[in-house]
Formats: sequence, C-alpha cells, structure tokens
Amino acid sequence: MPIYRFRNTETGEETEKMMKIAELDTYRAENPHLQTIITAPMICDPVRVGARKMDTGFKEVLQRVHEKTPGSELNQLSSQI
Repeated sequence: MPIYRFRNTETGEETEKMMKIAELDTYRAENPHLQTIITAPMICDPVRVGARKMDTGFKEVLQRVHEKTPGSELNQLSSQI
C-alpha cells in the first residue's frame, strides 16, 4: 500500500498516511485542510532497507543508459545499490 504525505494548511504540520489509492479521493474530500505533498516513490521497502538488492541486469541497464547520456549520474546510482 502506498504512503501519502500531507501538510496541514492550518498548522503546517506534515504527516504520513498509508492507504489504498482507491481511498485517497475520499480522504482528501473528508480532510480539505490537508494538502498533498508530492514525493518520489520508494524504490525499496522502508521497513527492510538493504534487504533487497538490485538485480545485476538492472544495474547493467543503468550503466548502458549512463554511457549513452552525457552528464548522467546513473552510473553513480548503480554503484551505490
């Protein structure tokens, strides 16, 4: 299930809520004081960080993209994973 981040427009407090995507519209309608914060999706499970390793084939794809894209930092990304 995705985790959504919200900012309370009255207090400025930020919170996270895990819910189904089908529940999101209803939650927004019931909480008009909350503004959705757009964030990048998590690539790994936040509970088990480091437990999953990137497939070697995917690392190779990132390296090939890096080679074909001047200024790309994908090669650094693949070496960190």
